Parts: sequence; structure tokens; C-alpha cells
Amino acid sequence: MEYLSDRIKALSVSQTLAMAQKSRELKAKGFDVISLSLGEPDFNTPDYIKEAAKKAIDENYSKYPPVPGYNDLREAISKKFKTENGLNYSPDQIIVSAGGKHSLINVILSIINPGDEVIILAPYWVSYYDQIILAGGKPVVVEGLLENDFKVNPDQLEKAITGRTRLIIFNSPSNPTGMVYSGEEMEMIARVVERHEGLFIISDEIYEHIIFEGKHVSMASFSFIYDRVITANGVSKAYAMTGWRIGYIGAPLWISKACNKLQGQFTSGVCSIAQRAALAALTGDDGSIEAMRKAFLRRRDLICGLLKEVKGLKVRVPQGAFYVMPDIAYYLGKSDGNARINNSDDLALYLLDKAQVAVVGGDAFGAPTCIRISYANSDELLVEAVKRIKKALEALD
Repeated sequence: MEYLSDRIKALSVSQTLAMAQKSRELKAKGFDVISLSLGEPDFNTPDYIKEAAKKAIDENYSKYPPVPGYNDLREAISKKFKTENGLNYSPDQIIVSAGGKHSLINVILSIINPGDEVIILAPYWVSYYDQIILAGGKPVVVEGLLENDFKVNPDQLEKAITGRTRLIIFNSPSNPTGMVYSGEEMEMIARVVERHEGLFIISDEIYEHIIFEGKHVSMASFSFIYDRVITANGVSKAYAMTGWRIGYIGAPLWISKACNKLQGQFTSGVCSIAQRAALAALTGDDGSIEAMRKAFLRRRDLICGLLKEVKGLKVRVPQGAFYVMPDIAYYLGKSDGNARINNSDDLALYLLDKAQVAVVGGDAFGAPTCIRISYANSDELLVEAVKRIKKALEALD
């Protein structure tokens, strides 16, 4: 007999991680699976960062670190916010956590009460929805349409706000669409927030350095809502450090204090060696960020060009991150004589089975007629993957 809590029963399994696990299981059985499911750079962590971690081990960084992070790391993050984003966050407004996910749940658990409404913009990153559920909040989904590059306009946002709305989660460049809001579009959203006292916004900026058109703008740079923005970021994507598990926030002091209190009871300070590596990442530069950005841009152009040649797919070219989210509505209801495609998850499983290519169904992202493809892979494998996808889709009628 299992006696699971209601909060665990209410949570969904992360579909990105579930698909990645299925891919690994098939690979272990000898299948030639091309994984385009995880949001993970395929590059190795730059050498200068790895050297800093080795040095930290030799220097015996093996004791409990401070709960909010080492002071010099928070000072480096404070400087990064100032020089790169034009944001004034003092070190005591910064909390270092075990990855971006940890940073987000710290904030959500700190300010959301049961019954509070939290607006998320669809397509959204899978964990936003379930983290809100975990906090007892009510997710309110506002849909960005394909025709508008999956972006939400301020009128849609205004209509979704009620007296119970406490928080908006905003993400640009976006996971899963790769779309980027312009400064003008963001200011219009900021003005909506300004009009509603007691409404806060988390700005998830983890992909800020992987942008192909225009310039990244931080939501907290709009001074009239600065004190109502929590800026979330980390080293995972820009520095190819997903496994090091370092995320951080800059926030109003009362929120950072709350996150510090919460983290003190959950994890305490996060891995000391990873923090020293993160310090090196933020204070050094060997050109890796720009080299990876250029590689992702090349891959974007490659895969979008190939996908546009596949019958039935509608493709909007992303402006950042390393995802593309084609609309697959054309294939819903079709069958190859054995498998029937009733939804996007069916199509993702069909492609894994027939093409041995792992993608993620759009249902988990609030985009039921789409699939998410990560192009954080080699050019050769991207070409082969689309070739397989095209062949598998041609069998559907």
C-alpha cells in the first residue's frame, strides 16, 4: 500500500526528462537514437572553468558554504547584473541555488499562498506549471499564438489578471519556442504589471546569451517595476554547465531573505566546488559564449531550413535559445495502419519508435499542436534526424 501525499499525486512527471530517459533506455539496448529532447548544450564546459574547480578541490573547498552562496560569487553576480543588464542588485539581494529550477521554486514557495493565481505564458517551460501546483497556487495559462511568434500581447495579459493574481512568470528567450520579446514588447507587459499593485513577475533569463537577433532586455531594467521583478538566471546554458547545478536570483531584499530562509531548511548552501567554478565562469572569458552562440545560430538556420521542407509542418524561426517548435496539427488524426496520432505526445512516441528520434510533445508545454525540438546537437545528426522524421511522417495517412 502506498501512502503518497496529495501534493505528490498532483505533480506530473517532467516530460522532457521522461523522454530523455526513454532515449537512454533505447540506446542502452543498442538502438541508434538521436536525442533532440533535452535542453542541454552539447558542448563541454570551458577548460578555464574546469581548472577553477580542480583548484578549488586542491584548496579544500570541502566545508559547508554559506546558505545564499559564497560572498565573492554573489559579488561577481552583482557585478554581472550591473555591467550586462543594467541592474542594481547588491550581494544580499542575490541567492545562489542548485540550478535554475531550484531558484524558481524558492521564489514561488516564498510568495505564493494556496489559491493564489500565477499567470504563465504558453508555450511555457514544463516545470512552471507543476511548481505552481506544488505551492498550492492556481496556474492561469495565457496562450501565445503561432501567428504572433508564440508571444502574448498586453491585452491578453490584462484580461487574465484578477484580484487573486499574485505572480507572472516571464521567459525570454523562450524555452520551448526560442522566441525573443523586443524591448518595446516587454515595456508594454511591464506597464500592465505596473497597473496592478501586489503583482510580481519572475523574469527567467537563463538563455540571455543565446540570442540571434536584437539585444537581450531584462525585465527589471524598467525602473517603474524594478521592485516587483525577480530576475532568475544561472550558468547552465551560456557556459555549458548544466551538470554543475548553479542558478541564482536577484530580487527585492525581502524576497531574497525569504529564499535564504527556505533554502536553509531544504539544501543549505549548494555545492562548494560548483560555486567556485561558477565564479570563474562569471569573471573570465575565453570566447566560448560567442563561439557557442554562433554554432547554435548555424544549427538554427540548418534545422529550420530542413523542417520547412517537411510536408505539413509549420515552422516559425526562433530568435534565441536552441529550440524550434513546429506545429504538427496536420498529422493529428492520421495513422500508419498501426499507430494513430491523437495528440502531440503520440507523435513524439511515434517518432521515437519509427524514426528513433527523441523530441518532446507540446502538451507538456501548453502547446498541444506542437512538438519541441532541441537543436543542441551536431550538424550531421540534425540532418540525419530530420531525414528520419520526414520519412516517418510520410508513412502517416
